[in-house]
Amino acid sequence: MPFSVTPETLASPISHGPSSFLSISKPPCFTLRPINRAFACKSLEIAVPSLSLHSNVPPNSKHVDVATLSNLCVDIVLNVPQLPPPSPVQRKAFMDSLAQSPPDKKYWEAGGNCNMAIAAARLGLNCISIGHVGNEIYGKFLSDVLHDEGIGLVGILTNENSNNIIDSSSSGSASYDTLLCWVLVDPLQRHGFCSRADFSKEPAFHWMSKLSSEVKIAIENSKVLFCNGYGFDELSPGAILSAMEYAVEVGTSIFFDPGPRGKELSTGSPDEQRALNQLLRMSDVLLLTSDEAESLAGIEDPILAGQEFLKRGIRTKWVIVKMGSKGSILITASNIACAPGFKVNVIDTVGCGDSFVAAIAYGFIHNMPLVNTLAIANAVGAATAMGCGAGRNVAKLEKVVEILRSSNLSEDDEFWFDILEKNVVSQEITYLSNVMNGNRNHLNLVSFDNVASELLPRLELPSTVGNVST
Repeated sequence: MPFSVTPETLASPISHGPSSFLSISKPPCFTLRPINRAFACKSLEIAVPSLSLHSNVPPNSKHVDVATLSNLCVDIVLNVPQLPPPSPVQRKAFMDSLAQSPPDKKYWEAGGNCNMAIAAARLGLNCISIGHVGNEIYGKFLSDVLHDEGIGLVGILTNENSNNIIDSSSSGSASYDTLLCWVLVDPLQRHGFCSRADFSKEPAFHWMSKLSSEVKIAIENSKVLFCNGYGFDELSPGAILSAMEYAVEVGTSIFFDPGPRGKELSTGSPDEQRALNQLLRMSDVLLLTSDEAESLAGIEDPILAGQEFLKRGIRTKWVIVKMGSKGSILITASNIACAPGFKVNVIDTVGCGDSFVAAIAYGFIHNMPLVNTLAIANAVGAATAMGCGAGRNVAKLEKVVEILRSSNLSEDDEFWFDILEKNVVSQEITYLSNVMNGNRNHLNLVSFDNVASELLPRLELPSTVGNVST
């Protein structure tokens, strides 16, 4: 059960200065068990693979499957009498009041892009996280969680790109502590989120204009670089574009999920708008909810919105539109695939989207059929929804296998056929169904049993994935 905050705690005196954020003494620097070598990052040793830097790496020489960019944080899950108010000033006061009573460590969880990396590692992908963790107890916790899941950690701040960093004793040093995200749950099980990034006018590392050689090595040796809209909370638009441009240069596929930040970025500063537009055009794979697709494409119909992104794109190969519990759609230049979701007992939807992305990367890297990729992604998202929270609570392989074995699709033929029959186009449309293979008008019906029979042998090999035995 999450840590509970009493009304008395919320009524305690509140201060509004920067130093009112949770204050903790910094422990001696610690060492993460090295892979081959380690480099020092602001007195924190972080393990990275021993690699060489060179251009135009052939895809088959990239030994890292997925690298996530930025957005590493610790979630603190709290039960609260009510969610924070909409006013920024009141929300800041609400968050500061929470920070005055540090919760027990058992209520901490890895969050942000850790969710995607952990879910991907549990599917057997080789993952690294590129980002910042501070030299304090939260940073050590996050580093240990990633290590235990078999995920490498590459520090984004090094002596090479942080000569102007604020001294750790100054009042601005909070920006260099591990980011905390307060995940607030009210009595109706509704969620609210607060972090210091919500109240800053600039990214935490806005002064960082270039990528370190360690970050370049990590990108160069990865098959996929995953970015999301929350990366703009830490990195400047220029730094994010530098990572994107370098990924293009060295042949690393870019996955981009704008998330809730996408709408804000689309009306943000000129630099933010430019970076968002470049990511939408230069990414190999775009992932959006139906609401986000409508907002950014200006088109309500999810398939037409996906096709619009493909038209605007330069490198775009896949556009995935997430339809919530209904399922998902994958659109390419020549094909459309649709897969209903699964009927499961939903406990908590936090982390479902991140887990879903991990499985899309799995299908992309393994060149799986489109509908198979959606089926495993829906299953991984559903498995996460059956747990409580994200981080180490995201989908475990045995739960994904159980869902695929159940064949319990949440088919809503009226919903899907209404969408699909409005989009009679030249592309082949494949629809995952519980019925036998066949055709209905222009739809190519693919039997779920056939898809599951192809997926399960991949996932049931007698091996250990991360810390999860299969």
